[in-house]
Amino acid sequence: MSLRLGDIAPDFEADTTQGHIHFHEWLGTSWGMLFSHPADFTPVCTTELGRTALLKDEFSKRNVKVIAVSVDDLDSHNRWTPDIKDVTGTEVNFPLIADADRTVATLYDMIHPNASEKATVRSVFVIGPDKKVKLTLTYPASTGRNFNELLRVIDSLQLTADYQVATPADWQQGDDVIVTPAVTNDQLEAKFPKGVTFVKPYLRTTPQPNK
Repeated sequence: MSLRLGDIAPDFEADTTQGHIHFHEWLGTSWGMLFSHPADFTPVCTTELGRTALLKDEFSKRNVKVIAVSVDDLDSHNRWTPDIKDVTGTEVNFPLIADADRTVATLYDMIHPNASEKATVRSVFVIGPDKKVKLTLTYPASTGRNFNELLRVIDSLQLTADYQVATPADWQQGDDVIVTPAVTNDQLEAKFPKGVTFVKPYLRTTPQPNK
């Protein structure tokens, strides 16, 4: 069965390039981003892992732990990571899960037989501190991920988890947000002291509350 939003992210134990981990314990109270790669020594993945490493500070300031999985063994991972540094100029500074037996890939439904009977698709799972899946994205093996978009979505997820707001199309940090329908008009002043604009009776906007 595929994972759905709100499901508990499956727990597992695995060897990684940074030691053995128990996934839920490793996450602790942080947010997490688990993302998969079809195989080691593949060109798109090499650029993606390097890009993730370059964004370490951006993920850290959002309290997000990043971890990747590829269906190859630890020895292969350790031979691959120098290539990533050579290509992108950055050490891989997050764990890369060894998943030669496809345990993690199977738990997270990362192998889509119509795409490939053996290789994982490019799956992304953003997991909240409550260990629930907050976001899933699936890319074909031929298309690299947009990491600026992943950071944008994480910003939205964290904002909307703390306030009764939603983010509109193409929202970026600092833009106005939408007041959710659950907030009644007589609650607006107390909840949103920066003010509320009525675009339509059902569409009310307010400045980003945590800025």
